[in-house]
Amino acid sequence: MMAHIDQRVVTTRLSRVRPGQEGLDHAVRLIRQVCQLSRSVNLIAETRTSLRAEGIYSAVRQHDSSMLFDWLITMLSYRGISDRVAAGYLERHGQATWRAIEHDLQHGPTCPKLKSYWHFHDCRYSKQNYTCAEPEHLPQCPLPKHWLRNGGLNQTAFSLYLLIRDVADGDLVRWLDRRLQAARKSAGSDRIAMMRMAVLAPLKEVYGISDKVLMVTLASLFLGAPLRRTWAEVGASMIAVDTLVHNFLHRTGILQRLDAGHAYGPACYRPGGCAEIIATVAQRIDAREFHRDYPQTFPRLVQRAIWEYCSQDGLDICNGNRINDRRRCSNTECQLYSICDRNALYS
Repeated sequence: MMAHIDQRVVTTRLSRVRPGQEGLDHAVRLIRQVCQLSRSVNLIAETRTSLRAEGIYSAVRQHDSSMLFDWLITMLSYRGISDRVAAGYLERHGQATWRAIEHDLQHGPTCPKLKSYWHFHDCRYSKQNYTCAEPEHLPQCPLPKHWLRNGGLNQTAFSLYLLIRDVADGDLVRWLDRRLQAARKSAGSDRIAMMRMAVLAPLKEVYGISDKVLMVTLASLFLGAPLRRTWAEVGASMIAVDTLVHNFLHRTGILQRLDAGHAYGPACYRPGGCAEIIATVAQRIDAREFHRDYPQTFPRLVQRAIWEYCSQDGLDICNGNRINDRRRCSNTECQLYSICDRNALYS
């Protein structure tokens, strides 16, 4: 299978920082205020309302893998490009669907890569170059029939379909339930982390799925799932680190004070990186002070509040459009200004 970033469990304790140290206190002070400013009235209720409107709430209840696949592959199509551009492309050209791929494979394509999920590894289809690992079969291959934004998304769609068909025996909900329950029984003190990795690790092997997009997608699915307490617990722990979140931790001095400086990318999910810092801070912030229905420890909310504080679609305060990143931030109207280190992103 393709290589991925370090998949060691992100624990809830920083490897370099002990609770009570000045750097962690600084992080908690800043991020608690960010959470207080968040516009999300009730993240869990909002997520469930959205999934109910999209039919995903019912799809989970009915174990409808085809509808879940269509929703998942649409969510995964937003990787590597702005949401606006991705949505526009989907509106113009459509998306690969479960029924369409099922129909494609029922006709017995000749390519050996399409025999099973495991055979599909290293397909290497390129839309731009019209090439793949089995060029003699390309004229009859069903992948190019789906006019997705790039060949990588075609590979993602077929890889995810084959995983659900071959690994999950066609029932994604039952497969997720079984993996979570198995991890829950065998886990020790890091029960939630073990359950989270039980579903993340195999899904990371689907071609082209990044940590960030996978976390965002599964967090929504798990928080919005009907009558599934285990899913909600795991969804609440999922942290998606994008450039906005990483840059916030840099600008505010949190990374520097915790001796955790690193470039944005895979290191954000490694021990001592952005995800672990947010998980640790979340342990020090009782989320019930923001809404009575929240769990006490809610890392997903903490990460979402940071993103919202920075994003143009949120509060639009801490980002490259507002700040000259070669200098210290000079936005005196920012409510964090007096306690923020205001580190320049680029020296």
